[in-house]
Amino acid sequence: MQQFTVPQFIDVEDKIFGPITTRQFLIILASSIVVAISYKIFDFSLFVLVLVIVSLFCMLFAFARVNGRPFHFFVLNFIQTVKRANLRIWDNNSKEMIIEQLETIIEKPINHSHAPLIPTSRLDELSLIVDTSGAYMGEDKD
Repeated sequence: MQQFTVPQFIDVEDKIFGPITTRQFLIILASSIVVAISYKIFDFSLFVLVLVIVSLFCMLFAFARVNGRPFHFFVLNFIQTVKRANLRIWDNNSKEMIIEQLETIIEKPINHSHAPLIPTSRLDELSLIVDTSGAYMGEDKD
């Protein structure tokens, strides 16, 4: 049997500048662009406020980890959890889905080529033959 190597450490990101990964570099680059645009648009006091806020979010999303996973995964999971209903109730009357499934089943052509029916007395006899592993051979009707 052929042996295959199992990939390990598949969640490790590629480093591009020393310890900085591609994801971290892109986050820092985007925040730098936002800060540069805010420098051109706003006055100095508002620029400093934007600089502090954007820098905090940049460092948070680029370097912070929650339970060993990047912070943006934590934020996405939190949003999904908040959006989900607190109480889940089973809906017995989900008729629309059942009707759609039945329509797809009904649209398929049904093949009615069945084997001929065996009378119940013959079925009982065949069942007895199978149960006795062939020791009972059945009655001949000659």
